[in-house]
Amino acid sequence: MKTNNISFIVAASLLMATAAGCSGNKETKSDKTDNEVRTEIANVDIRGQWYIENIVFSDSDYVRPDESSSSMKQYIVFEDSTYFIMTNCNSISGSYAVNGDSIKLGDGAMTEMACDDMRTENALRRILPHISTIDVQNDSVVRLNGTAPAECILLLKAKNEIK
Repeated sequence: MKTNNISFIVAASLLMATAAGCSGNKETKSDKTDNEVRTEIANVDIRGQWYIENIVFSDSDYVRPDESSSSMKQYIVFEDSTYFIMTNCNSISGSYAVNGDSIKLGDGAMTEMACDDMRTENALRRILPHISTIDVQNDSVVRLNGTAPAECILLLKAKNEIK
């Protein structure tokens, strides 16, 4: 009788160890699947120069840089992990990181020259901290989306870069 109880306990222990080992493998497979899915999402490539077409906060609150200053195209340049923005009067620069379709724009330096028209600078200062995702269309149009549904910066690819 003691031999049967010992055999039962040993068999039950082995069964539990096997079950625990199997469940551990399932978690590892699940983790691998999640990692594989994450690596399949390619980072969006936005390197290059982009003209700022529109900075939108809502249907009635927006800035169109071309309307505010016709003498100069206002643009953003993305290179490696840095961005540079040139407006009609000031510049902004900082770092950025892309992960899939998400973007994080780091705080940067900004020149603070007094200008006749500061609408673009004020709009950029207001929206840049809220930019969180990117939509790219045909490698020629980029939409940098803010956290609110309507918030975005619409960019058009510069045909001739004027850095």
